[in-house]
Amino acid sequence: MHTVHRFERLLSTQDEVHRLAAAGAPAGTVVVAAEQEMGRGSRGRRWASPVGGLWLSFLCRPARSVGVEVLSLRAGLAAAEALAEVGGLPPISLKWPNDLILKDRKVGGILCEARWQGDLLAWIAVGLGLNVRNPVPADLPTPAGRLVDWRSDLEPDHVLWPLVGRLLPLAETGSGLSPSELASFARRDWLAGRDLVRPVQGRAAGITADGALQVVLPDGKLVGVSSGSVVLSGEAA
Repeated sequence: MHTVHRFERLLSTQDEVHRLAAAGAPAGTVVVAAEQEMGRGSRGRRWASPVGGLWLSFLCRPARSVGVEVLSLRAGLAAAEALAEVGGLPPISLKWPNDLILKDRKVGGILCEARWQGDLLAWIAVGLGLNVRNPVPADLPTPAGRLVDWRSDLEPDHVLWPLVGRLLPLAETGSGLSPSELASFARRDWLAGRDLVRPVQGRAAGITADGALQVVLPDGKLVGVSSGSVVLSGEAA
């Protein structure tokens, strides 16, 4: 049985999951806050987390480190499936490596933070922020959207329980993406066919089982990129 810890306000759900993990909390522990004062996204960026959004983190304790590099992609697939289950929304697209896109607007993001004990993986905190009916910043590289812009009755709790149900099976897994997961991602791949400036210049061409972004370079060579921020051609870097 999983445990869901709910708070009106936290500095960060990620920090609370790390605290609980260090105290021995089991895989599948979930932390939800109505508001985060210091929410964060990838590369230390601040993540605005006012009331009206869904701000949660859950605890993974993979038995091995193999496959953990695809956890953010797997969580994105789980979130997309949960939102399809909620219904009344256009299909969610996934932008490598960790963004949820709805009609070309970013509605959510995923952040995975690992903690190690020596050479052994101790746990991973997987954070997911989702704009439901909260105000969103206007000055973002990818325009932000909210789920309520497409389904006006949605509240964070309408999304919470389908999302938790989809995320929990990931709490102890550790493997590369399966052929079915790769096919599911391909159907939702927002970057596919788009011209990139970063992380390398070229055209996005899907992902591999180990989570690498495939890019066709200007000379036609196909390369895999394991990390980095995506900047599209024509976007500000």
